[in-house]
Amino acid sequence: MDDWLGFGITVAASVAVAVVIALAVKLVMRAVARRSAWAGELVTQVRAPFWALTLLLGLWFGVHASLRRSDWMPAISQVFTIAAIAILAWLLIAVVRFVSDVALDHNRIDIPDNRLARRLRTQTLIVRRLAIALIVVIGIGAALFTFDSVRAVGASVLASAGIASIVAGLAAQSVLGNMFAGIQLVFSDALRVDDVIVAQGEWGRVGEITLSYVVLDLWDDRRLVLPCTYFTTTPYENWTRQGSELLGSVEFDLDWRVSPQRMREHLETVLEQTPLYDGRASVLQVTEATGGYVRVRILVTAKDAPTLYDLRCFVREAMVLWIQSVMPDAAPAQRVLVSEAAAPAPRGRRSAAPAEHADGGGLFTGSAEAEERASQFTHGIPRVTVDGDDAPTGSGGEPSDRPL
Repeated sequence: MDDWLGFGITVAASVAVAVVIALAVKLVMRAVARRSAWAGELVTQVRAPFWALTLLLGLWFGVHASLRRSDWMPAISQVFTIAAIAILAWLLIAVVRFVSDVALDHNRIDIPDNRLARRLRTQTLIVRRLAIALIVVIGIGAALFTFDSVRAVGASVLASAGIASIVAGLAAQSVLGNMFAGIQLVFSDALRVDDVIVAQGEWGRVGEITLSYVVLDLWDDRRLVLPCTYFTTTPYENWTRQGSELLGSVEFDLDWRVSPQRMREHLETVLEQTPLYDGRASVLQVTEATGGYVRVRILVTAKDAPTLYDLRCFVREAMVLWIQSVMPDAAPAQRVLVSEAAAPAPRGRRSAAPAEHADGGGLFTGSAEAEERASQFTHGIPRVTVDGDDAPTGSGGEPSDRPL
């Protein structure tokens, strides 16, 4: 009975000391939080694991002091060691999250010119995931190495590390490929969170980059998930690689009666009426005049891709309404040219000779040699006049059906 009473008193005293230390740390952090906002955020993030670790250490110290000579002490110490490793990993993960959140707060991406902020945000997120994964792996390994049998297995594995690494590399080739591709994307600044890209024929914004895949938030609220290796092996469009400003076009196929100068003047009026236009460039040009139409192209600029899309739609609608009301003749139309057919030649009269025969010699007319050649084919065939023209006749005096 006295032993259990002494055990309880020792454990309670150790836990009480741990609580006093934790309260002292809490008071110091509150005093610091009055001057610095980060201290209050740190207290919020690490409160739970810090208290768990403090109480565990106090309890462990009291149990160890009371049961130092007990046969159960090795097993109890191993349990406390594994618990301490788990809680310490929890605390380190909370610290990593706090540090990354502070870095993300200082690099906001909800501003117009946010290229550097997007780069730092993407790298911070990847580093946080790597750090958390590393802490978890090290924690699991440290917990396993508290067992003597696992230590022996670990020594044999380290002795054959070359073979094990080859086997693991072959087995996890695609996984490792995606992981290294994700690291390459982030630290080469090839792709960043909030970048506007076109991949697989889809237009969207990069919402998340992990060690194995990239999530695109598409314009119609869908999500397109692509492996990281896609972006290292396949070409894709990045509309915000150097900046968010973009240039877009609006094209019209109009009638030849359109007035480009009047359209140009109206375009300036339209752009003055909308805040979507950033004022960098506005051009109206006639780029084609073939196929019965005049192609007019308008180039306008905006601060980012969504604004540019709305601006193009606004300009297109405004110009269509203006053409309908002010210049309806410029609307695209198809023309059909109808000409009067030539009158037929009188019946019974031979048609005029072809132009080439009138201008020059033919095979049977137009020269002495041609006439001689014709007489060889018509020799001995008398000719009669039909309606004033000569025609060959047969033996009965009727016109012959045989061609000359």
